[in-house]
Amino acid sequence: MIIFLYGQDSYRSKEKLNEVVDHYKEVPKSGLNLIYIDASQVSFPDFYSNFKISSMFGEKKLIILKELFSNKIFQDNFLNEIKNIESFKDVIVVYENQEIDQRLKIFKTLTKECKSQEFKQLDAKGLKNWAQKEFEKYNAKINMDAIDLLLSYVGSDLWQLSNEIKKLTDFKGGLVVKKEDIELFIRPKVETDIFKTIDALAQKNKKQALYFLQKHLENGDSPLYILSMIAYQFKNLIIVKELAQKGLMYMSIIKKSGLHPFVVKKTYFQCSQFSLQELKDIYYKIFQTDLDIKTGKIEQETALELLISSI
Repeated sequence: MIIFLYGQDSYRSKEKLNEVVDHYKEVPKSGLNLIYIDASQVSFPDFYSNFKISSMFGEKKLIILKELFSNKIFQDNFLNEIKNIESFKDVIVVYENQEIDQRLKIFKTLTKECKSQEFKQLDAKGLKNWAQKEFEKYNAKINMDAIDLLLSYVGSDLWQLSNEIKKLTDFKGGLVVKKEDIELFIRPKVETDIFKTIDALAQKNKKQALYFLQKHLENGDSPLYILSMIAYQFKNLIIVKELAQKGLMYMSIIKKSGLHPFVVKKTYFQCSQFSLQELKDIYYKIFQTDLDIKTGKIEQETALELLISSI
């Protein structure tokens, strides 16, 4: 039997993989038949040889196969033998936690002919539900305004989010987690802090925007990463501005854009301070700044300062 686990949400796909492994370990075994194979490091004949070796206890093997999509020769051999592999009593979990090309024949075959489960990035509602259940797992509670702030600080990274939730529940010791706790213990990602820079630009306060930029740099944030976040936010501004000009209201914009409600709330106000053409012109300046940095025409920090000053 072949099980195919894939998707960009590596946290939930890893949870599912652990669930499969734990289920396998529940039945008393010799412990020798749980096998991990990296297709980028092992040849297909070496992988296939595992099915020819019978356990002295007559146990099923559980084989975790990773990096199948990184090895074309392995893929071709796997496809040629997939019917035989499925006929074995052993269980093979094809596990991919990176973005993969869904046009490939191996992907289409695995999703069509095998048990498969995709783990997409959670949308805003799914992310909130997941976080609430995570707090419940620790027998803890969190106020709604606190969970909104937590998600706006951390974003959709479930690895970090799970760590932050554990830290908060340990500290509160059964008490309700409040907004003040989030502000005290959680450091916002650069993406969230970028809102302050954009707010300053929207209010035509370049001095304050340059101050926030300097704070990012002092914190050790990469100039190119800061630039990518500014680009990301101005792209969101254009999206929200265009939808707003079509007459869509706040909730409809959230649904249509797929953006987090916190992002739309902040962006909705910010985009009102710019015309659509201004936003497009700024976005082009960001593109040009990125190009100038990557072609070595200008130093990174200087380029950022000049960009902020020109908006």
